[in-house]
Amino acid sequence: MSEPQAATLARDESVLVSEAKAGNYAAFEELVNRYEKKIYRLGMNITGSPEDAEDVLQDTFLKAFEHLSEFREDSRFYTWIVRIAVNEALMKLRKRRSSKEVPFEETEDQDGEVLVRDYADWKPNPEQTLAREEMEQILRNAIQALPPGFRTVFYLRDVEGLSTEETAQLLNLSIGAVKARLFRGRLRLREELSKVLKRG
Repeated sequence: MSEPQAATLARDESVLVSEAKAGNYAAFEELVNRYEKKIYRLGMNITGSPEDAEDVLQDTFLKAFEHLSEFREDSRFYTWIVRIAVNEALMKLRKRRSSKEVPFEETEDQDGEVLVRDYADWKPNPEQTLAREEMEQILRNAIQALPPGFRTVFYLRDVEGLSTEETAQLLNLSIGAVKARLFRGRLRLREELSKVLKRG
C-alpha cells in the first residue's frame, strides 16, 4: 500500500470512529466489516480453534463497542482492537488450560502472550501438492508447540507484519523482550521442524 493510500485509510478510519462515538451505529458496523476477517484470523491463529476464534471476534467487537468512548484517538483503532483481541484469545487459552487439555503447552512457561499460523508462504509446486497437507500439519503442530508468549510475538511480527515497536506496545513488553521472544520462537520452530523432517 502506498503512503497516500495508507493516509487515506487512516483518515477514513478516524472519521468512522468519530461518527461511531457520536452514536452512528452504521459507522461502527463499517469498522467491524473492515476488520472482522483480520480479528477472526488473529483469534484462530492464537487459539487454534474455530469456535474460540468466533468467540474472540464477537467479544472483541462487543468490548470495543462498549468502551468506544474510552478509545483515545492518538493511536489507530485497528491497533486498539488487536490489543483487545489478543487479551480475549489469551483468556481463552488460560480457561482451556485450566479445564481441558492444551496440547504441548502444559510444561511451557506462562510468562507469554500468543501466536501464529499463516500457511500462505507454503506455496507448493504442482509436484508437491500431495505432500502439502502433511507439511501443513507438521507446521501447525510445530507452531502449537511454542509457548504462548513466543507464539503471540511470532504471529504479530511475522504474520501480521507489525513492527517491533508496535508489538512491544500491544503486549506491554520492552522492545528487547519482543526481539528475544521472536528470536527464540523462530529458533524453536526451526528445531522442531528439523526434528520432525529428519524422522520422516
